[in-house]
Amino acid sequence: MRGHRSHAPAWERIKGRSCVPVLLSVCKGRCYVPVLFAVLKECPMANEAPDEGAAKVSLPAGVERRTPKKETLRGAVTLSHFYLRERVRPGDLVLDATCGNGLDTLLLAELIGEGGRVWAFDLQPRAIAATRELLEQQGRLGSVELIEAGHERLGEFVPAGLTAAVFNLGYLPGGGDNPVVTRPDSTVSALEQALQLLKPGGIMVVSLYTGHPGGPEEALAVESWGAALSPKSFNVWCSRQLNRPGIAPYLILVERVG
Repeated sequence: MRGHRSHAPAWERIKGRSCVPVLLSVCKGRCYVPVLFAVLKECPMANEAPDEGAAKVSLPAGVERRTPKKETLRGAVTLSHFYLRERVRPGDLVLDATCGNGLDTLLLAELIGEGGRVWAFDLQPRAIAATRELLEQQGRLGSVELIEAGHERLGEFVPAGLTAAVFNLGYLPGGGDNPVVTRPDSTVSALEQALQLLKPGGIMVVSLYTGHPGGPEEALAVESWGAALSPKSFNVWCSRQLNRPGIAPYLILVERVG
């Protein structure tokens, strides 16, 4: 029987670091179970009690809440928020290519603080208005530039050096019987423009929806675009829940590595 090996040195190297990158790279890709258990046990995120006194986000009239008060990893949007919180820091430049009701924009504004900048796009005036109202309520409008234009025009307004770009495709909830829907051609054009603006280490998160007319075609176009990116310069992931229906939203993640 093999003798017990101490994993204290490995633990001391990772102690105090954010548990998200630790779990992604612990022991350089090797799975040392005792170390992983130690990380999970000591991780502040795992042991932190919920803040019952936290301010509730008040949405504008007529806007439907799309995320629960306590986020889990259910759904493409909450998974995208998980990655954004891991990567975006105060002072960063970020993009919301489809601001919709403003929830992604608000998260980005909170993450980048007063020293950063968010560029938020939407073709629909009511989406821009709803996002503006939400940001004003939360005191975050000062760091956000709202642009009423299609995301295929983002290259006209946004500079290089982005830490993150967010695309929440499909259509804006509450749009009636004829909602404005994102299209494959304009979406792929916007993705390519945003990709060129990412700095090394920057990420792009794309939430895809296939349950509406045109959704499957757009999802296929995005997947084909991502699959063609050079593995020398980009890491491209496709994440979906195996225990959900096939039409459930899923996430494409792109990281620029060079």
